[in-house]
Amino acid sequence: MIDHSLKKTVDHIDITKYDVTDLVDELRSTSFTSREIYNACQLYKQMLEEEELIVILTIAGSTQAAGCLKLYRDLVRFNMVDAIVATGASIIDMDLFEGLGNKHYIGSNKADDNILRENYIDRIYDTFISEDDLKQVDNYIEDFASNHCGAKTYSSREFLNLLGWHLRTGNSLVQECYKEDVPIFCPALNDSAAGIGLLMHQTNNPDSHLVIDSIKDLRELTYLKVEMQNTGLFMVGGGVPKNFAQDIVVAAESIGHRVPMHQYAIQLTVADVRDGACSSSTLDEASSWGKVDNSNTQMVYGEATSTLPIITNYAYNNVNLKSRKRRKLHELFRS
Repeated sequence: MIDHSLKKTVDHIDITKYDVTDLVDELRSTSFTSREIYNACQLYKQMLEEEELIVILTIAGSTQAAGCLKLYRDLVRFNMVDAIVATGASIIDMDLFEGLGNKHYIGSNKADDNILRENYIDRIYDTFISEDDLKQVDNYIEDFASNHCGAKTYSSREFLNLLGWHLRTGNSLVQECYKEDVPIFCPALNDSAAGIGLLMHQTNNPDSHLVIDSIKDLRELTYLKVEMQNTGLFMVGGGVPKNFAQDIVVAAESIGHRVPMHQYAIQLTVADVRDGACSSSTLDEASSWGKVDNSNTQMVYGEATSTLPIITNYAYNNVNLKSRKRRKLHELFRS
């Protein structure tokens, strides 16, 4: 019998507690996804060891709800990414959600959704959350916007940086990024509890409210590319974050700046390529658009909660992260 209650919480993966080096080395001469994982491990290691390269992490999908929340926070803590582009759901509905003390629960993909609806339990495949807890996030954003932000225009980076300053939980990627000066861009921030909270804020303050400017996001991320030049992409899933990060090469050229294509790119995905739906193109295809140099790319076709912990743990155990320069890219935007 399927349990439709909120009992056992999802445990988040800790990449500091194990070492996959021997396993990955064994994958060198295998085939299929195993060899893709091996190649991705080597590419990510190269990205982190290249002195002047900026690593941009993109996050789409529900990996944080499924056990990767601490993993992303540790990537920032241990200096393994320099900037993040993510969906609003990844940052607000999952990360901030747990940062405020809420939990994701182990459920079942075979649950009766009518029973879940009756009990205000929302399902993410085989993971459950309390809808009342999610509404707490809506209300938190509304209060934060109304009482701590002021009536001005923000990029999502500015808004989330201020949110990171305001948080006091110590259990959030948003707060970790604030502490380490790692910018987060959410070009579709309104597609999340943040959108609902800001809708409430604007409705309650019709004559004086904050506004999120998504074009300012594009301008800021493009400026980052122009200033730093050398970039590599580590993409979990696809969608808006992937395409937004890739597009900054084209965007820079459109405003008169010649910049190199992204020199490295890794994508973890389960999307199919045959119908053009591989979350805004394969990496080889992106090369035809002038976005990605396909000499150092790797598509990994596998579910990300399985592949991501291997690739990131390999880098954690095989790169001298303490010697890697912290970029502190928020400083680019401080006048």
